[in-house]
Amino acid sequence: MKKVLSLVLVLVLSVALAACGNNDSSSGDKDNKDSKDKKIVVGASPAPHAEILEQAKPLLKKEGYDLQIKTINDYTTPNKLLDAGELDANFFQHTPYLETEKKEKGYKIESAGNVHLEPMAVYSQKYKSLKELPKNAEIFVSNNPAEQGRFLKFFVDEGLIKIKKGVKIQDATFDDIVENKKNIKFNDNQAAEFLPKTYQNNEGDAVIINSNFAIEQKLNPQKDSIAVEKATDNPYANLIAVQEGHKNDEKIQALMKVLHSDDIKDFIKKKYDGAVEPAK
Repeated sequence: MKKVLSLVLVLVLSVALAACGNNDSSSGDKDNKDSKDKKIVVGASPAPHAEILEQAKPLLKKEGYDLQIKTINDYTTPNKLLDAGELDANFFQHTPYLETEKKEKGYKIESAGNVHLEPMAVYSQKYKSLKELPKNAEIFVSNNPAEQGRFLKFFVDEGLIKIKKGVKIQDATFDDIVENKKNIKFNDNQAAEFLPKTYQNNEGDAVIINSNFAIEQKLNPQKDSIAVEKATDNPYANLIAVQEGHKNDEKIQALMKVLHSDDIKDFIKKKYDGAVEPAK
């Protein structure tokens, strides 16, 4: 009888211990989930994107979120990491580039909202305006096909180039040029991050540089360029991208609320003096 009672007691204790173990595991899983929900990992270009996020960090901390910033200095890695789930969001691109990446690579990512505009600009150490450019002028631009229309817009607006009728400027490519009065040539053999060096080396007749890379080299598009984009009706505002179906997640909404706050808008205006502007 004693042996039977001992066996029953052992079984009861085993079940109780197992239950406690399960409860501890459940509690641990819940803690891990809560911790993950409060952490926001964002991949971003160094300037101005990561700088803006650094300003957002303490504001998000007040809301209970831990913003972690991973600096990435190229245009291909951030979407790859986001699509793979290694990031909660990325911050480096505009809508035309995002749509091109999705179409070409099948990424399941989407915009959670625009944050700022980096006015692209044309820089030259030889000429003071686009109209001064000589015949057969060589213009260095990035090898980003999603921005060919953006490059062309400078010359279309100046009346130096015409593109096919019916083609929207943001969709235009070099193949859509139907009139080129000065036979301007576009050299697109280099990545965007190398263009400031091209300008410093005085290569070509002019260089079109994305403002994030210009800023890193202490160039101000409003002051140092011979032509600069206008912010009004500009489709190239930089955005926060997330995996499809996650833009309404609480932590992404918290991130966007902070990035759209007056504190961040005031920081952008003061810090960059027109080289970067809050999205409109």
